[in-house]
Parts: sequence; structure tokens; C-alpha cells
Amino acid sequence: MLTTKSPTKIDPIRVIIVEDYKLTRVGLRYALNEFEHIDVVCEAENGEKGIEMVAKETPDVVLMDLGLPGINGLEATMAIKENHPDIKIVMLTSHEREDEVLASLGAGATAYCLKDIDPKTLSEVIKNVAQGACWIDPNVAKLALKLFPKPENAGFLSNSEVSDTKSHLTERETEVLKLLVMGK
Repeated sequence: MLTTKSPTKIDPIRVIIVEDYKLTRVGLRYALNEFEHIDVVCEAENGEKGIEMVAKETPDVVLMDLGLPGINGLEATMAIKENHPDIKIVMLTSHEREDEVLASLGAGATAYCLKDIDPKTLSEVIKNVAQGACWIDPNVAKLALKLFPKPENAGFLSNSEVSDTKSHLTERETEVLKLLVMGK
């Protein structure tokens, strides 16, 4: 007797959108609802409300804007990660400055996306981040290269200088950069 096993339905990834512009929130919800593997469970218009919604809804992933009124995206990310370390935070922003990227990753963000990202790519980022991967928008990933010496200069650094270079990075920054080098 031949039996076939029916495919198991995978639970969708629960997402909260934290974004101060209503039109952007509505657009994100609309775009992400096109993907079966994503369930946008709620939205928040500021960092305070985002922290509150995360505690109430316990999502898998939070899409976090950086420039929020009141508690900004960095502060909200740190608060969420402190109380819910397993929740993944995807920074979704128009900010491209090196200090903002590093601060976001240092605060606990698992991914850094620019708002001009294609919806399909964003859905893949959400999926990969929910599975434990990290992701940085290619347009800002080049910033990571500034943190490393150039290969042609490597022979001119002493061991103490190499150690000194490493000491400027936080543990989280080092972890993220290692993942970048591995292509994750």
C-alpha cells in the first residue's frame, strides 16, 4: 500500500512594523502580505509603542525604522533585545551613515536594509533573519571594508597594531563583520 504524506504547513514569520510614517507602514504591510511566509501582526508609529507591541505580540521579527519620534530606533532595539533576546530586529531605514549602521548593529539589529529595497528581497531578508542569518544592504556593506586594513598594507602592521585595530570593535561588530566576510 502506497501512502503519501501531505506537506506540512510552515507557520508564517510573525512581523511587527515600527515606522512613524503611516503611508510607509501601510505600504510595507501591503507588500509583505503578498508573501505566504510572512504575517504582519501589528504596526507601531513610535519606539514606545513598538516596545509595548513586542511585549504583547512576541513576534519573530521586528522591522524597525531608525529615525522615530520619542524613543528612536536604536533605543527601542536595545530595549527589545534586553527583554526579548531571541527576537530579530531588521533596521529598515533611509540612513546610510557609517556611524548609524554600526550603532544599529551594536544595538542588536540582525539586519540593516535601506528603504529602497525590493519587497521580494525584503521578504527573503525577513525569512533568512528569522532562521538566524545576518544581512546588510550591499549599498552600506562597503562601510565594513573601512574597518579592515587594506591587503597591500598588511605586511606593514606589527602584531600590536593588529591587536590595537581589533580593540576598536565591539564584540557584536566583530561578530557581524565575520559573518559578512563569510557571505552571510
